[in-house]
Amino acid sequence: MKNTALTHIHEALGAKLVPFAGFNMPVQYEGVNIEHETVRNGVGVFDVSHMGEFFLKGENALALIQKVTSNDASKLIPGKAQYSCMPNADGGIVDDLIIYMISENEYMLVVNASNIEKDWNWISQHNDLGVEMENRSDDWSLLAIQGPKAAEAMQSLTSVNLSTIKFYTFEITDFAGLPNVVVSATGYTGSGGFEIYVKNEDVEAVWKKVFEAGADWGIKPIGLAARDTLRLEMGYCLYGNDINDTTSPLEAGLGWITKFTKDFVNAEALKKQKEEGVTRKLVAFELTERGIPRQGYDLVDADGNVIGNVTSGTMSPSLNKGIGLGYVTIANSKVDSEIFVQIRKKQVPAKVVKLPFYKG
Repeated sequence: MKNTALTHIHEALGAKLVPFAGFNMPVQYEGVNIEHETVRNGVGVFDVSHMGEFFLKGENALALIQKVTSNDASKLIPGKAQYSCMPNADGGIVDDLIIYMISENEYMLVVNASNIEKDWNWISQHNDLGVEMENRSDDWSLLAIQGPKAAEAMQSLTSVNLSTIKFYTFEITDFAGLPNVVVSATGYTGSGGFEIYVKNEDVEAVWKKVFEAGADWGIKPIGLAARDTLRLEMGYCLYGNDINDTTSPLEAGLGWITKFTKDFVNAEALKKQKEEGVTRKLVAFELTERGIPRQGYDLVDADGNVIGNVTSGTMSPSLNKGIGLGYVTIANSKVDSEIFVQIRKKQVPAKVVKLPFYKG
């Protein structure tokens, strides 16, 4: 197991550590529900340093990104970020990622921890354009400071006005006494906040300053379990659960990041799929009786026929009901459709709903 530069701090704080994507990661400190509420209503900090960072440079950097990703990165300007995915040649997804345009001909790609090697090899394999590529995943740490109070709690640490950094934009600025820090208005919680990219050797000092600055706002460390409940309440896809090598972006409801205005890996096949229509679809559902849907549980119709499966599920701390995502046949995918979750021997009723689950 790899450690992040902050693992010893999580241990000292009494975090429960679990193996995740090859890393020793804090899954919780006080408890999922308390940590979840801290982020929804205040401010909390996640160590997500396991994520991967690739830097692409050169006059063909954009052309390479356009080739391997589905969204239109030509729309980016320096200081803007974009959510995208990398389709594979078989109709599935290599990974989802965030693309940051740092400057003309320079980009940072942030990828999932479990896919760092796979993504690096995939992009390298398509780099016949002489783009300079650097994998700095082992050198960088990432803190996600999330929640509605994040901007005011962190304002004393930087000269830039944090409240003016719009969602999916970023500044390279001073932060916690360091120059040239990427301060990005991104995150996977749906409650606002920032992601801070710093070098491993600086992150411990930054962590301490973040907690000093946020003390009056009740800042707390938050584990990966609450990160999962927070992202699920928003209906954000998790790679390995809701999307993978066999799920198409169109089936997963990611048509909005699949732009056929350019050519990219497997674009023709995906375009054909769009024209012909998908046979299954990722839907959000809420249980109408008590129960907790879990990944892998069957989804069935009123007659008990299997129509799909749960990809992510939990007891929503904000809504106090079972919620989930799962693939179902098109016939069962309309909002308000009644479906059933097979929980052991019981078929628990649920209904298909519109995202997000948590309306804020």
